[in-house]
Amino acid sequence: MKVAVLDITGKDTGRKVELSSEVFGIEPNDHAIYLDVKQYLANQRQGTHKAKERGEIAGSTRKIKKQKGTGTARAGSIKSPVFRGGGRIFGPRPRNYSFKLNKNLKRLARKSALSIQANDNNLVVVEDFNFEAPKTKEFINVLKALELDAKKSLFVLGNENKNVYLSSRNLKNSKVVDATGINTYSVLNANKVVIAESSLEGIESNLSK
Repeated sequence: MKVAVLDITGKDTGRKVELSSEVFGIEPNDHAIYLDVKQYLANQRQGTHKAKERGEIAGSTRKIKKQKGTGTARAGSIKSPVFRGGGRIFGPRPRNYSFKLNKNLKRLARKSALSIQANDNNLVVVEDFNFEAPKTKEFINVLKALELDAKKSLFVLGNENKNVYLSSRNLKNSKVVDATGINTYSVLNANKVVIAESSLEGIESNLSK
């Protein structure tokens, strides 16, 4: 599969690159994608939720009424969950939501995500670029040139590029990662995936193992 290489002004450079069919042209595995996205979202959860149970409520421990003769149910503590202000029954406790996945499955999921975007013509390959200093305005100009200013975009750079990353950090619809930072959720969540020319080799070597 050949894709034209654009410059950051959105113009065709006249060159084309060959995308590996092992990474960008496989039959997508929906279940692998589901598991990898589920793990990614689970790992974002802090898991710090906590409700007080009856043993943690501050309150008197005296028996609030006599056992018999009241005509109502017996009650031994004001901290009982049946009373307002009492503890919560089976309330949430702090927990870790993360879980492990096989490396080969994660690799399959990422290849499936890239293949889906490639099949839908949502991959854009651009020449490598850099900024002399972090400038959000310059990054916005790149988005406008590529007609991505109103869309969600994922930029995959060849090497860690601090100025480009800092220029994009304030834009909620754009995300910048290097070739090793690709994940299934980010690829599928973007309307367009913009890949720097030098990152292709890293992506293909990482996912073709």
